[in-house]
Amino acid sequence: MRALGPGSVSSFLKTILDVVFFALWAGVVLVGVLMLLALLLSFNPELIDSISIRAGAAEIANLGPVMVGGLAAAALYMTGVLFIVDRLRRIFMTLTAGDPFHPDNVRRLRVIGLILAGLELLRYAVWAVGAWLLPGANEVEPNFSLTAWFSVLVVFVLAEVFREGARLRREAELTI
Repeated sequence: MRALGPGSVSSFLKTILDVVFFALWAGVVLVGVLMLLALLLSFNPELIDSISIRAGAAEIANLGPVMVGGLAAAALYMTGVLFIVDRLRRIFMTLTAGDPFHPDNVRRLRVIGLILAGLELLRYAVWAVGAWLLPGANEVEPNFSLTAWFSVLVVFVLAEVFREGARLRREAELTI
């Protein structure tokens, strides 16, 4: 089976990325709606009485800001993954077209690397804020993920490989 071009593995993977992209959009919208609902319930606890929930209105109203914060962190994380998947879709479009060393792929890979690094830093920040605002509730220590940082480095190295491939392609196009 071919790796590049129409009907190849790359076109199959691009189709999968399209599905994931739209599912992530749905997830981001759902998290946004849940954030609005949590804010609404925390500012107006009387609405909770009309819904049959085992927890009391005061208990849920007190948890409102915590839920909104957690949902905001989830929305940020999902948005980062959404941007990564979008850049991957664009890279796979060029692979399907048979042009793997398109100059834009270098920038796309660098953006993916930056977003991966940002997501890992966001994970540390969410842990720190959670430990500060909710002492005792977050007894898990944050772990330094070598896999995540290795992935960031691999993506940046791949970006440089693609940059060199694009340079060689340009030179080959100038050769008679």
